[in-house]
Amino acid sequence: MIPTVPDATSQWFALYVKSRFERVTEQCLTGKGYEAFSPVYPSKRKRSDRTKVIEAPLFPGYVFCRFDLQRRLPILTTPGVVQIVGAGSQPEPVSLVEIQTLQSVAASGRSVEPWPMLRQGQRVMIESGPLAGTEGILVTVKNHLRLIVTITLLQRSVAVEVDSDSVRPLFVQRADGPVRHPLQAVS
Repeated sequence: MIPTVPDATSQWFALYVKSRFERVTEQCLTGKGYEAFSPVYPSKRKRSDRTKVIEAPLFPGYVFCRFDLQRRLPILTTPGVVQIVGAGSQPEPVSLVEIQTLQSVAASGRSVEPWPMLRQGQRVMIESGPLAGTEGILVTVKNHLRLIVTITLLQRSVAVEVDSDSVRPLFVQRADGPVRHPLQAVS
């Protein structure tokens, strides 16, 4: 029997799934008792006679699932699952902080959209509001601030709109290099 509460050996993994199988795979995994997550965003699609808004996956072709890697057979036999994402043939877990940040962003009710992977930019933390405690990279798009949240393993990012008064830098630049912001509580 599969536990509904993850045990200490459970980790989050990204599952590569068949095209347009994200929702089906997530529902099957949830039905098997696993914690699965496939965030979506509203996307406008133009038709010849109208514009339609649909729910599109933030990470097309991927579903996140929490499980014990030693017990992966039920995951691999789930409809839609192609493989567990990793380096070569070795599955690699997704950072718990990245998953928690992505879940916060998805549950925030803010406008979210896919974003190209960024390698430059300032790392920030949101201090207040529904995204308080969330870390990411701050950018400006069309005069609006966006927080870029990245899932490193997938080399993919998403953007969420934020207010300028709720953002604070995580690192400050000093002559000897970047250091954690002095007001940042270190745990």
